[in-house]
Amino acid sequence: MQNEKPRILFMGTPQFAVSALELLIEHHYPVVCVVTQPDRAVGRKRILTPPPVKEVALRHGLEVFQPERIRRTEALEKIAQYHPDLIVTAAYGQILPVQLLALAPVGALNVHASLLPKYRGAAPIQWAIMRGEKQTGVTIMTMVKELDAGPIWDSVSVDIGADTTYGELQDMLAQEGAKLLIEVLPKIVRKDLQAKEQNAQEATFAPPIKRVDEQLDFTQLSQQVYNHVRALSPVPGAYTHLGDQLCKVWSAKPLHDWHGVAEPGMIVELSKEGPVIACGRGAIIATKVQLEGKKIQSGDEFVRGLHHVDDLRCTKQ
Repeated sequence: MQNEKPRILFMGTPQFAVSALELLIEHHYPVVCVVTQPDRAVGRKRILTPPPVKEVALRHGLEVFQPERIRRTEALEKIAQYHPDLIVTAAYGQILPVQLLALAPVGALNVHASLLPKYRGAAPIQWAIMRGEKQTGVTIMTMVKELDAGPIWDSVSVDIGADTTYGELQDMLAQEGAKLLIEVLPKIVRKDLQAKEQNAQEATFAPPIKRVDEQLDFTQLSQQVYNHVRALSPVPGAYTHLGDQLCKVWSAKPLHDWHGVAEPGMIVELSKEGPVIACGRGAIIATKVQLEGKKIQSGDEFVRGLHHVDDLRCTKQ
């Protein structure tokens, strides 16, 4: 095995995982199967859509397996038939059972989008932005039973710009993580690299984004509200309520030097860039907005429809 490339079972689902799979293929690693989530209905028309990883796998002629539940006996039995030497995961979307981790003699590696032990969990990119971090990164680790707690092989740091969105940061981390994976894989196979245990006392967590996490809280500082919008752009989008209508804020600008006196959530000005919304301190301009059931509008387009609205308050419900 030390002079050969391991047979890899790749497990991943969203766009973040695509770069890693593509680089493995480019570097001629034998990917025996790609395991990804089932196709899902997407959008208002509920069109059945394959995951990005599946599209790449099929384009390269790789076999694809899409179990609804990876823990089921039939799923584990099918995966065992591929006899992988190594499992590589990147944002697969389900917790892997220990029986699966034990199938590969070289081990099971995870490409995780944070500098572990910080931000263990399903949504490390979103929470890093939401909490105002200036830096994050990607870690290559060995998977163990406990979530994202395995020994670390290597990591790479990435700066988070003041205006970086979730989508932009995901793309940067995907590329850096893929490059790091290709760099460390031969060292792991040759046993030229030593993994380091994580310090559990330094661990922080990034749970899945729930509906309640998507709702804006204008009692916060303008920077916190702005971070919230960035962290959920381009998906799933941060939201508030304008009167009795759900309103998504897809992009915004912070106004930290706004010192007016207004109830948080009040629209205090209808500017050419969009509605100016008061925060606990400062304000934001909502520059791309969408009312429920309507198309996305620029802030200027949205403002033109607000001139005859009596209640200009954004509220939590």
